[in-house]
Amino acid sequence: MDFSYPKAEKLKSKTIIDLLFSEGKSVGKYPLRLVYVAHDFEEDVPLKMGVSVSKKYFKKAVDRNYFKRVLRECYRLNKAQLIDTLDKKYCFMFFYQTSDKLSYQEIEEKTKQLFEKFAKTISEEK
Repeated sequence: MDFSYPKAEKLKSKTIIDLLFSEGKSVGKYPLRLVYVAHDFEEDVPLKMGVSVSKKYFKKAVDRNYFKRVLRECYRLNKAQLIDTLDKKYCFMFFYQTSDKLSYQEIEEKTKQLFEKFAKTISEEK
């Protein structure tokens, strides 16, 4: 299994991000939230992902950057769980929504639970 997070999987397009916030659906597992939308993009990757940690909860950039790194790492290690369940291309944004400083292990466990919930949600939409 490829555990990389290549540039092609990074969500950078402002139009797709705007689409996520206007038409995206959401699943959550405290303190994480995943906003997703099915979108057909040119790159040959099954999904594109971005992360966000609010300045409201963490005033210092060093804290926000730490949690963004943790979220990207949790995604990178557990994306195989997601890719196996996808039948079309998705874009999603991953949010950390609390001021609580959870440990890496807690965040990784919540990430796995969130991905399971996402997979269940998209299978029910079919």
